[in-house]
Amino acid sequence: MTKLLEIRDLWLEGRSGDDWHQIVKGVSLELARGEVLGLIGESGAGKSTLGLTAMGHVRPGCRITSGSVTFDGQELVGARAEELRKLRGRRIAYVAQSSAASFNPAWRLMRQHCEAPVRHGVMTRAEAEAEAVRLYTEMRLPNPDEIGFRFPHQVSGGQLQRAMTAMAMACKPDLIIFDEPTTALDVTTQIEVLSAIRDIVRTHNAAAIYITHDLAVVAQMADRVKVLLKGEEVEDAPVRDMLTNPREDYTRSLWAVRDFQPSPRDPAPDGPPLLQIDAVDAAYGTQKVLEKVSLSVPRGRTVAVVGESGSGKSTTARVIMGLLPPSSGKVTFDGAPLPASLGARPRRLLQRMQMIHQMADTALNPRHRIREILGRPLEFYLGLRGKAKEARIRELLTEIELAPDTFIDRLPGELSGGQKQRLCIARALAAEPELIICDEVTSALDQLVAEGILRLLDRIQRERGISYLFITHDLATVQAIADHVVVMQHGRVIEQGDKARIFSPQHEAYTELLLSSVPQMDPDWLDRLLASRQAAS
Repeated sequence: MTKLLEIRDLWLEGRSGDDWHQIVKGVSLELARGEVLGLIGESGAGKSTLGLTAMGHVRPGCRITSGSVTFDGQELVGARAEELRKLRGRRIAYVAQSSAASFNPAWRLMRQHCEAPVRHGVMTRAEAEAEAVRLYTEMRLPNPDEIGFRFPHQVSGGQLQRAMTAMAMACKPDLIIFDEPTTALDVTTQIEVLSAIRDIVRTHNAAAIYITHDLAVVAQMADRVKVLLKGEEVEDAPVRDMLTNPREDYTRSLWAVRDFQPSPRDPAPDGPPLLQIDAVDAAYGTQKVLEKVSLSVPRGRTVAVVGESGSGKSTTARVIMGLLPPSSGKVTFDGAPLPASLGARPRRLLQRMQMIHQMADTALNPRHRIREILGRPLEFYLGLRGKAKEARIRELLTEIELAPDTFIDRLPGELSGGQKQRLCIARALAAEPELIICDEVTSALDQLVAEGILRLLDRIQRERGISYLFITHDLATVQAIADHVVVMQHGRVIEQGDKARIFSPQHEAYTELLLSSVPQMDPDWLDRLLASRQAAS
């Protein structure tokens, strides 16, 4: 195989205030055409930084101090901007972790998709639009002929992530960096996207760097795996060797299946649930998105809502939070009807219900430091100021395992994806609510950090009696934390009940599809699944 990318002894620093600290420490890698390299490790290990450096890009506040990055014989470190522009989008493409933060909100998806192939002279506008429709179809996007003419806010998070993957593939690049490309996808959609990514890499003899914290996905996608920890290489081996015989203790800890189980619960308290939704319908304009949705959240319990992207999970949360008025039905909180509009709710009611959003990048003000982000709800809801507020900010940072002295004055842009999500959790906890709606709060986190977050949420629930509505497509998370499960499809609840019943045969057909689509730590699993479904169709 022809060597396409070579990184040699790369050292890279990041700035925090006036201080510089090492982010990548002497990492080297080689990548041949047709090869997929998996990069895994904890949040903050340097995976995304290394992936960006492979396309000659260094984030603001970072600098390469030594090392070499060579793409197809061309040195990218120190290359002129016009030389890099010729490569990016045409021969090297990047699929970002947070699609919501990466698209231009003022441009329709099709305009953004066509920009690279037209500017690079690969296709005419008409050809690029036709290719976009083909890729949208391959990515299983609904209404592929027209979805490209929507704005980013008019599609779900999972659909937007698939649109970004299609956009990266528009010019049929030689090297694609996938930075958590299936983070926002439900398990059924993930199967199709993973299959499409593998096919395009193989068909076009392209190379790919696949950054992920999902170890089962690594098993399906990568030929080799490189494990990183705090900017250093831990080990590098073919994927089958890594799965069967990891050398290092740290790698073995990553490979361990999450074994978290919540603490034993006392019997559910008598009385009405904290939150009750009865036969709620909702629509965006004339498009109906929820139909007769009913569910309840008991006090001190966790209810998980699962389903495909676009099934209505996050829309249900928007109705509860007063961001989308229901067109019919009733929502009650602590026995009293909830005002349909957020603006009609008093401050005390706002405090009692908090939400942790899926996209941490877009949920945090990029110009506010952590001190301000956590301090605002402490002032607004609890009236804390001065030393009392400062002490509570430090307590919250300690709770989410971010050292206060290190992080309190950082901006969101100086945090990893996992650290941003933990900050969002701390902001919700700052209000001392009774109900927290968790919208995919562990989707951006590596396995070890996600387990720590689940343990944190479980401890807080036991100590404070908080109720959680947990929206997720991660069925392992559902099994770990949920008491009750609600399955949604096409804006309707198709099944709900106690966790043990939902995960035990016989399932509804759609629930069975979800369960069978959860990736396994077996490199041949995806091929077997696709073959069995093709034979059954």
